[in-house]
This record gives sequence, structure tokens and C-alpha cells, in this order.
Amino acid sequence: MTGKIKKMIAEKHFGFIEVEGMEKDLFFHGNSVVGGSFDDMREGDMVSFEVEDSAKGKNAVNVQKA
Repeated sequence: MTGKIKKMIAEKHFGFIEVEGMEKDLFFHGNSVVGGSFDDMREGDMVSFEVEDSAKGKNAVNVQKA
């Protein structure tokens, strides 16, 4: 899937991805970033990722700049 980084919480090392057609933004943790670094990502960047179910809902994993 692809989406746009909507919000980054750098001090807590996570963010949220906005996906067209999805009601809720997807959470992603800095440890889920591949092919680069969480610190290199900015709000507004387009990213590709996979979706994984967790106890708290759906999360983005294997996140990388598109």
C-alpha cells in the first residue's frame, strides 16, 4: 500500500500515515522503517508499507519512502 506521512512524533519515535480511502490513519513505529531511517522521514513524505493487525488495531510495517 501507499500513503502520506501525516504526523511524526520524533521524541517518541512513531508517526501516523494517511491513506486515501481509509477512515483512520495507520500508526507506525520507527522500528518498522526499512531501507532508510525514521530520522530521514518527514511529514508529507509518500511511503509504501504493509498493514499488520495488532491488539490495538491496524499498524503499518515495512515502511519506506515511495
